[in-house]
Amino acid sequence: MKLIVVGIIICLFHLSTSAQENPNKPVQTSPKNTILDRIDVQQDSRIDSLLVIHKEMSQRKNGTDGFRLEIFFSSGVGAREKAMNVRTDFLKNYPDISAYMSFSSPDFKIRIGDCRAKSEKRELKRIIRMLL
Repeated sequence: MKLIVVGIIICLFHLSTSAQENPNKPVQTSPKNTILDRIDVQQDSRIDSLLVIHKEMSQRKNGTDGFRLEIFFSSGVGAREKAMNVRTDFLKNYPDISAYMSFSSPDFKIRIGDCRAKSEKRELKRIIRMLL
């Protein structure tokens, strides 16, 4: 019984050592033979048409979806000047964060940041609160 177990261990050891590549042998790579060239992707043909539609919609939208923080909102007399002052003061204090002024009758709004996700917006809000 011990002889059989020892024989199996020797066979497994021999197989594992012969299965390994020579570490001194250089790996043959070329830019023409990448892993992406060797993979055969099988997908529904409708996926390509959906990607084309998505690209067209993104180009028509002229931008991406995202979030901004609103730091000013007013519609009274002199609201435009107040909005411009708030934007200017904000940009003086935080030059690396973009600020946008918009007018939607009769309101002037100042919004800041270019956040792709709500989590980024929350982080920006937290940072601004800490610095105030």
